[in-house]
Amino acid sequence: MSGQEIVFTLLGIVAVGSGLLVVTTRQLVHAALWLVVSFGALAGGYLVLTAEFVAWVQVLIYVGAIVVLLLFGIMLTRAPIGQSMDLDSGNRWVAAGVAVATAAVLVSVLVMGFRDAHTPLKPGGGSAEELGASVFRTWVLPFEVLSVLLLASLVGAIVLSRSDIGPVGGRLGPGRGRRGEGDGRRGEGDG
Repeated sequence: MSGQEIVFTLLGIVAVGSGLLVVTTRQLVHAALWLVVSFGALAGGYLVLTAEFVAWVQVLIYVGAIVVLLLFGIMLTRAPIGQSMDLDSGNRWVAAGVAVATAAVLVSVLVMGFRDAHTPLKPGGGSAEELGASVFRTWVLPFEVLSVLLLASLVGAIVLSRSDIGPVGGRLGPGRGRRGEGDGRRGEGDG
């Protein structure tokens, strides 16, 4: 085993171990922090595979934005910060069995399919130039379809989160919220 393979294996063990801690911890904030460790180990794996651009995008987007968004969501929804027994459904052993069986199937398929396959690592394979050329030449249609899908989900989330939009024919119309909602006026007893 070369040095790159040893480092890659250790980073994989850290990523899998912290991923297990994400789903087994009973504290939401600790789960988010273990997710940071898992994403960091994945970024290290990308660095070992000479995909520097992908590694820094992993750090900036996932560690920098997604986890911060998750932490803000936990704080703003007033989710319980400490241990929460409500999150345990009692199916821990069944879930562990399904997870182990799924992992065994995936590992056996990968080992049987790629037993003797080795890809030489050449520098520059994950550079911004090669990645951009691949995305905008080969994968331009799926990239644009994904962009439209994300835009539609963003618009849907905004519509669902607004309380001042209601049925047009009903009591609530556009811009006519319930008393004190969305129209800048305060209702009686709003203190």
